[in-house]
Amino acid sequence: MYSGKHALDHPDRAAFIMASTGEVVTYREYEARTNKLAHLLRQKGLKQRDHYAIFMENNAWYFECCGAGERSGLYYTCVNSYLTAEELAYIINNSESRILITSEAKREVAREALKECPNVIMAIVVDGESDDQFINLSETTAGFPTTPLEDEKLGLSMLYSSGTTGKPKGILRPMPDNLPSEQIPLYIFLQKLWQYREDMVYLSPAPLYHSAPQAAVSFAIRFGGTVIIMERFDPEHYLSLIEKYKVTHSQLVPTMFSRMLKLPEEIRKRADLSSLEVVIHAAAPCPVQVKQQIIDWWGPIIHEYYGATEGLGFTACNSAEWLAHPGTVGRVLLGDLHILDEEMKPCPTGTAGTIWFKTATEFEYFNDPERTREAMSPDGTMSTVGDMGYIDEDGFLYLTDRSTFMIISGGVNIYPQECENLLITHPKVADAAVFGVPNEDFGEEVKAVIQPLPGITPDAELAEELSAFCHVHLSPQKCPRSIDFEEQLPRLPTGKLYKRILRDRYWGDKKSRIL
Repeated sequence: MYSGKHALDHPDRAAFIMASTGEVVTYREYEARTNKLAHLLRQKGLKQRDHYAIFMENNAWYFECCGAGERSGLYYTCVNSYLTAEELAYIINNSESRILITSEAKREVAREALKECPNVIMAIVVDGESDDQFINLSETTAGFPTTPLEDEKLGLSMLYSSGTTGKPKGILRPMPDNLPSEQIPLYIFLQKLWQYREDMVYLSPAPLYHSAPQAAVSFAIRFGGTVIIMERFDPEHYLSLIEKYKVTHSQLVPTMFSRMLKLPEEIRKRADLSSLEVVIHAAAPCPVQVKQQIIDWWGPIIHEYYGATEGLGFTACNSAEWLAHPGTVGRVLLGDLHILDEEMKPCPTGTAGTIWFKTATEFEYFNDPERTREAMSPDGTMSTVGDMGYIDEDGFLYLTDRSTFMIISGGVNIYPQECENLLITHPKVADAAVFGVPNEDFGEEVKAVIQPLPGITPDAELAEELSAFCHVHLSPQKCPRSIDFEEQLPRLPTGKLYKRILRDRYWGDKKSRIL
């Protein structure tokens, strides 16, 4: 989030604006606040490649708390703001963070977590009063210079996997010995791909602790744009912000598209989207019907990419490419992609297997050599995060599911993503999760858990309606044999479904799927 050049060239330009309050922080202010915190981190003894953690909701201090690390050669870990104290303590300790930065809203969770974190030397609260454990951010940085460190070095985020398939893992990438102002090749590549420029206006609707919005916001600041930060996503408010600020760029997840498509027609019709130039989505597969509808509404400005925080590889497609290959997540632009079966043999074109990349960028799971090895091929040349998919004849990649959630029923491999993508399009469904549950005869059977839209009664009649809907569009083995309802599915704010929590309720303590 380097801002030095723009603080000199355009000091009064808004670096970011808070969506709910309209609070503006200029590049001059952002530069000064970031540098002061960088000086504090250095004064506290944090040297290049040391670690600190940030645990808070989207707010007006988030950027500077990340930017200080980027200006001082540190690894900064942005922690999921919805974690419990126990989960937070694990990440603080695992990341070897020596300083924790939090907010008033998260202070008590952080206080509880710190009881188990003996190596933390300072706890900072950005918007609350100092007490016996936390010191206020502005108080503690008040005496430090607003100018850059003399020994500035580029720092990086070290983010954690969301834990949908196990305990969160810190994803550590090698830190180059660069100045923060230097443009690394990845920045240049993404700038050209998504047409970032100095006077862009970027609307960020997602939690800033997640890798995709972290990167997108960082690029927007680096190139001198203005970022609009939503504290939380609301579909109608999102549309109004586009018109209010003449937004040019944004990045969303598919569930956000779905929620906007379900707004009343009069709200959708009056939305002025004429300023939009590039809208990007990722993080989860987008149902074909949803994406087709959003392109019909917004025009051919939708870009999609597939990648992982680990940086294994990168695929992307624009609207024209997607319309010619509906359902694709793009062609490979970074890395060397291979689709392999369980014996590590190449799958034929059109046949699903595990997605492996000859790694585009080095990474390791911090303090977890065993899981680092598990992510690598036996010869150490390729990596995977367990996603499954296939390549078509034109070289476009399609995702089918995480391998962990593949259902094996009577010897048939079933990828639940297809059923989920269908169910989410039903007019009475707000969210859907599909996974395998125990079946004495077949090993597993398909189960759907549905979050109905507000005002819809979750009863047997609705279950029958949804079952019939699936049977119209899917082969029988892909359809759920039973449907349950939940008031709210455990979907992370980043858009990723925390499906393991649901599935584990049905499997209990069973370790094997062979019954």
